[in-house]
Amino acid sequence: MNKVFLFDLLNTGSVSGNEAELEKKIYEYMQDKADRVTVDELGNVTAVINPDAPFKVLLAGHADEIGLMVTAVGNDGTLMVTNIGGIYTTTYPGHKVRIYTKNGIIYGAVANSREIAKNSELKAADLRIDIGAKDKADALQYVELGDTVTFDTDVRELQNGCISGRALDDRLGAFIVMEALAKAGEKGAAVGCYAVTTTGEETTGNGAYFTSSRVQPNIAIAVDVTYTSDNCGISEALTGDIALGKGPVICNNPSIHKKLNEKLRACAAKLGMQIQTEAANGRTGTDGDTMHRTGIGVPFALVSIPLRYMHNPDEVGSLADVQDCIDLLAEFFVSCTEDMDLRPF
Repeated sequence: MNKVFLFDLLNTGSVSGNEAELEKKIYEYMQDKADRVTVDELGNVTAVINPDAPFKVLLAGHADEIGLMVTAVGNDGTLMVTNIGGIYTTTYPGHKVRIYTKNGIIYGAVANSREIAKNSELKAADLRIDIGAKDKADALQYVELGDTVTFDTDVRELQNGCISGRALDDRLGAFIVMEALAKAGEKGAAVGCYAVTTTGEETTGNGAYFTSSRVQPNIAIAVDVTYTSDNCGISEALTGDIALGKGPVICNNPSIHKKLNEKLRACAAKLGMQIQTEAANGRTGTDGDTMHRTGIGVPFALVSIPLRYMHNPDEVGSLADVQDCIDLLAEFFVSCTEDMDLRPF
């Protein structure tokens, strides 16, 4: 595992709609690891092995993250914002933030007070970011409406192979799909192997739509994060008993293809790998939902990385789970054949 590259990705801002800097890093990193690497009009980066093979398998991990967008500047020079994706507004007051401008990053502090701290109904429109500006005219020398904002956090290694950082959702998935593709090439995968880091998953799903519509895969796998039920996680009654460090998570869901899940389990068994299972109704809330509905329809599965404190300033994940996901998906690529029969009976 290239931890240096992973940590570089985790330290790079990529609020939905502003993914170019991160995607460029992935594009450059994959140049010598795939037969072809492309970038489309939205910034989706797709790496391919065996591009002429008729049977195509597509892995997707999204490159964007949640955050804020500057919508107005007050007369006092503070920035007003709206949410981009599913933020927890109450995590922002009193926190350091980065504002991504056309001239580079500038820094700010989100205003806080006792009254703000008591407001359990806080909305993004209630937030004010102090960048040290004298007034509105001064602030507009540094920012413009539409600039994006993230927490000003870093990546830390914790105990027992765990890491904390902003936007492990789904920077981990973006890293995994590219590393799995490279490893599949080394292992001699014969089918068309495609890995994409998509834009816009947290907001529009347009990156997955652009990519899947153009690749026209025979099967697809979304690689994303899922809530754990350990350590202040979601109730196991809702999706299952999921814990950090116990391996990739396979999802049982009405829209997910059962034969693909069976193949993933067979790959895990071949590798002697522990995997976990979650169960969910309705949509998965991932790029899989979008890829599923492109073209004539694409059978898909979902492989997830267990994650604590999703959509918070510091999420916590396991590097062992990341490596297991890479190994599992590389083996899945290798196990796929052109004559796969996906019919249920």
